[in-house]
Amino acid sequence: MAQLLADRRDVDFVLFEQMNVEQFTKFDKYADFGKKTIDMIISEARSLAIKEILPTQIPGDVEGCKFDNGKVTVPPCFHKAFDNYKKGDWLAAADSHEVGGQGMPKTVSLAANEFFQEANVAFMLYHGLTHGAAKLIEEFGTPEQKKLYMKKLFSGEWAGTMLLTEPGAGSDVGALTTVATKNADGTYNISGNKIFISGGDHDMAANFIHPVLARIEGAPEGTRGISLFAVPKFRVNPDGSLGEFNDVVCTGIEHKMGIHGNCTCSLTLGGAGNCVGTLLGEENKGMAAMFKMMNEARQLVGMQGFAVASASYMYALNYARERVQSKHITKPNEPAVAIIQHPDVRRQLLLMKAYVEGMRSLIYYSGICFDTIATADAETAEKYSGIIEVLTPIIKGYITDRSLDVCSHGIQVYGGYGFIEEYPVAQLFRDSRIFMIYEGTNGIQAMDLLGRKLGMKKGQVFMTFLGEIKKIVEEAKKTPGLEAIVQKFEAAFGRYSEIALTISKAAGSDKVLNAFTFAHPFLEVTGDITFAWMLLWRAMTAKKAMDSGAKKKDAPFYEGQIKTAEFFIEYVIPVTRGKMDAIEIMNGAAVEMDEESFGGK
Repeated sequence: MAQLLADRRDVDFVLFEQMNVEQFTKFDKYADFGKKTIDMIISEARSLAIKEILPTQIPGDVEGCKFDNGKVTVPPCFHKAFDNYKKGDWLAAADSHEVGGQGMPKTVSLAANEFFQEANVAFMLYHGLTHGAAKLIEEFGTPEQKKLYMKKLFSGEWAGTMLLTEPGAGSDVGALTTVATKNADGTYNISGNKIFISGGDHDMAANFIHPVLARIEGAPEGTRGISLFAVPKFRVNPDGSLGEFNDVVCTGIEHKMGIHGNCTCSLTLGGAGNCVGTLLGEENKGMAAMFKMMNEARQLVGMQGFAVASASYMYALNYARERVQSKHITKPNEPAVAIIQHPDVRRQLLLMKAYVEGMRSLIYYSGICFDTIATADAETAEKYSGIIEVLTPIIKGYITDRSLDVCSHGIQVYGGYGFIEEYPVAQLFRDSRIFMIYEGTNGIQAMDLLGRKLGMKKGQVFMTFLGEIKKIVEEAKKTPGLEAIVQKFEAAFGRYSEIALTISKAAGSDKVLNAFTFAHPFLEVTGDITFAWMLLWRAMTAKKAMDSGAKKKDAPFYEGQIKTAEFFIEYVIPVTRGKMDAIEIMNGAAVEMDEESFGGK
């Protein structure tokens, strides 16, 4: 099964050749993380993923989570895997030693996490949200909250969640009804119901610390009146021991299409009038604080989408090499061949490869941005913080859209066998569908890109993002052998820059409804351009390696990088340009139709 996890050669290529992660060893913060150490970290992560986590994927899906008399149990095989995951301090891999972390570069931790996510994305969802809750307390918590909660969250001994969604307030968080009533001692009584809470209660943790959005009595309506609270399942005594039950009750779990190994819970807080929380951050500034966790969660969802897409590609590639069926189209008198020899299968595999490798490079590049922020001067840190802002809806929205496509192609390569549950690609497809929905639907990601990110700092942040793409284009121009694809991409990139300005202006005009009708197509073309950037960067890196005398055994890999970029720019980008034409026209049919005209009656 080992070969069906991430392509280790490609992981190393992105880390050391394309992104040059070793650049950070010049800083004291990361001085200990040279190539030898990083190799060891990635090897250890891969080993844990293969030996402990991957064997839980199928049983976790088949057995699922159980709910009985208010208690949630996860698939039994998860416990041993989780114990080994905790022992390696993987949950806080990129966090400081002060909180129990390993202090490694973010980029390296993302590479390690890729293996874990590909092994079992449902299992890893528990730990991603725990990390997000820990980071919230690290940034906004009082000294007492940090002392009581932080290290036990970072270690994985306790679990964390994110309590936003309510029955009547899904994406419209400002419509929530959960109420916080202040007590004389400064704590708050919390009363309300939350739904769709991933990992909201289970038997892998002794306690849960729930970041909860609620409205203090008398606070303004909408998001501006929302505050954030730390609400434990069991109250915590001053010495860190567990106290009495805090009236946080799981009332049920959902029966879902995918990610069966992760429980999606409904929680009632204060049903007996005895749920107490403490303010996390400032009153009425809960949404701003929670967005810190939400942005991390959105980047995590992009990683989840990438992970299942990568796994589906590796399974499909392996199957296509082994499955013999039909004769070669130009050799009708010879024996049947492996299906990887058939043009349409090769087309699908190469499209899957292009998307998966674009995903890997983009996610690792986001890690480079974080590591630069952690080591650079204030001006440079601000620049890369802005780039992450622009990248977040692309990572969450575009990657997960394409993840579903890749997983669908994975089934198609298998043919009828892919539709049968005993083969792994069926589960990956089912698991991938939720990523387009939670942590802000991809329509919301598109609205965020158009409505917020394009105009940040009067467009300066977005122009900086475009400038980073332009740098690679200019460098690739100087690389012999890439002239044709560079020229075609540069033309498409120029057109994209024009379209971004067009739709941005429309969004601030009387055509605002037309503009937001095309927000998702704009997200798609932005993703296509971003992936072409990443693939061109890869091709340039590979060509330079070949021209400088790369080892003969590496030649097929490097040639594959160039061909993948060529395919994407020649096959996908022309379609992208058609979408740009549609965005420019910005037809208003969707917003002009009367509701009755949609039919259905």
